Amino acid sequence: MRLIFVTPTDIADPQGGRAMLARLHRDALQALLGDDLREYRVTGTAGMLASLAGQVDGATPAQAEAIVAAIDAHGADALWLDGSNLGHIARAVSRARPNVRIVTFFHNVEARFFWGAMRARRSLKSVAVLAANWLAERMAVRRSDVLVTLSDRDSAGLRRLYGRGADTVAPMVLEDRAPPAPAPAPPHDPAHAPAVSGGYLLFVGGGFYANIAGIRWFAQQVAPRIALPVKVIGRAMDELAGEFAPTDNGTDNAAGNVELIGAVDDLAPWYAGATLVIAPIFDGSGMKTKVAEALMHGKRIAATPEALSGYADDVVAASWCCADADAFVRAVAEAAAAPPLPYDPAMRALYERDHSPAAGAARLARIMAR
Repeated sequence: MRLIFVTPTDIADPQGGRAMLARLHRDALQALLGDDLREYRVTGTAGMLASLAGQVDGATPAQAEAIVAAIDAHGADALWLDGSNLGHIARAVSRARPNVRIVTFFHNVEARFFWGAMRARRSLKSVAVLAANWLAERMAVRRSDVLVTLSDRDSAGLRRLYGRGADTVAPMVLEDRAPPAPAPAPPHDPAHAPAVSGGYLLFVGGGFYANIAGIRWFAQQVAPRIALPVKVIGRAMDELAGEFAPTDNGTDNAAGNVELIGAVDDLAPWYAGATLVIAPIFDGSGMKTKVAEALMHGKRIAATPEALSGYADDVVAASWCCADADAFVRAVAEAAAAPPLPYDPAMRALYERDHSPAAGAARLARIMAR
């Protein structure tokens, strides 16, 4: 098999879970195929009307033509599209080279994701983005030979929206960045909230709409009812700075004992020092990286059903599944009352089984052998 791997992201310097997953997929396919794999990154932007016709994330006619040329030059018989937003390319290739097998990986059901984003921030632009991605995704579903989703839920979502579900499911994979032994907790930084002897709750996530809404809800509905402070780590969370800033006395804030740390160079010590990882996420599609990351660091997690969507039943059973504020309060109380466990090897084993690069590579080998 000779494969062209097409992605709209810079996987040489991945920023965020989507790009990191794309790189892991590329690396696994590279290990499987060697010199028979070529990578192509789509770039550029289309005009407004072209975008509304489904030409999003660089999937323009010029890029589609270049990919067809790359297929011919490489003698490729297969194409991997890293995202259903590249549906315009799927359509162009299926027309120009109908014998090329097209595999599309769905990071989300994009129409569902952008529907949630539009509801969170209603505007003409958000409606247009939703329409453009729906059309691109519809092309991907219709023109691909193999559809790969992160979860059965996403497969069912495709079937509801477009009349066709996934051909196979490949859950979230995360690069192993945990230290070989539990890292020490971060030293007290006087620039942040005072040290607390009983540990803290940890929320990790970037500044997309569901993370912002989720931690804001937790700060308002749960944090005032618990004793443990909450540390929020992630990029692009600046809009929460005012809400989670310390008050004049340097301790609490109006939202409860919630502290915005922002981006950090090394997450491992923050996971090691956490009593519990929280994932109060109520919307979105795909799978939530923060759950796999907590497993990777050997931590238990209190999470909503949305955040746990796509994870195995034993992962859910080993976590606190919290549908409301009362459930989160109970979970925090139980975790705080238990003996301290900076590293739980049973949680780490779940990561290695389902979400490690080795597990992901084995799944991709089966997909490409279909």
